[in-house]
Amino acid sequence: MADFVVALVVVSFVALIPAAGSGSRMARDTPKQYVRLAGMPMLYHAVRSLAAEPIDTVFVVLAPGDGLFARHDWGEFDGRLEPLYCGGATRRESVYNGLIAAMAAVDADDWVLVHDAARPCLPREDLDRLIAEVSGDAIGGLLALPAADTVKRAANGGNGPARVAATEDRSLLWLAQTPQMFRAGLLAEALQLAKKTVTDEASAVEQLGLQPRLVTGSRQNLKVTYSEDLAIAEAILARRELR
Repeated sequence: MADFVVALVVVSFVALIPAAGSGSRMARDTPKQYVRLAGMPMLYHAVRSLAAEPIDTVFVVLAPGDGLFARHDWGEFDGRLEPLYCGGATRRESVYNGLIAAMAAVDADDWVLVHDAARPCLPREDLDRLIAEVSGDAIGGLLALPAADTVKRAANGGNGPARVAATEDRSLLWLAQTPQMFRAGLLAEALQLAKKTVTDEASAVEQLGLQPRLVTGSRQNLKVTYSEDLAIAEAILARRELR
């Protein structure tokens, strides 16, 4: 009787946080990822939400001239955090450059979870739900929220007073969040081939003709964009510490 050897493919999970931007919409001198939030840089909270099983490594993609990262104590994440000083001018460039730089430690079939540095309040249950639902998917997917408000499409592109052109069917609309989770090889290919500006990883994958899976997230996973968002994020983090 012939012997059969079954090869077990071990797939790893890694996270990648693009953090090379300036966060100009917050109108602060300090880049947004280093703005203090609950006593720590905002980037710290994003890393902390991902530096746990089953994620092996959190890669942080920084601007080549970043001098602020090294000023902070990241010892809490020793062995799980890897800074990469290869950020680009756009999110797409930063994520792509980070993927290429990480390929020595990441296989093409490994799952990469790309997360915003400006989403410091990612709940653990959202992360677990994303991994559980997407790890068996052939394409990948992202956290998102079904649109709850009535959505209007503007008639002009900002020239003069904004006026309504139409009301969109919100039952078909979702608000994209992060993490967005794809195989490393597929994501690198999608970002390399994307023919127009992409504002998230899913839109690059969509340009390959694929349909990423939508996984319901939560309102706690807000993106800190404007100064007033800091108070909301502070309140969410403070409430968690009291539990």
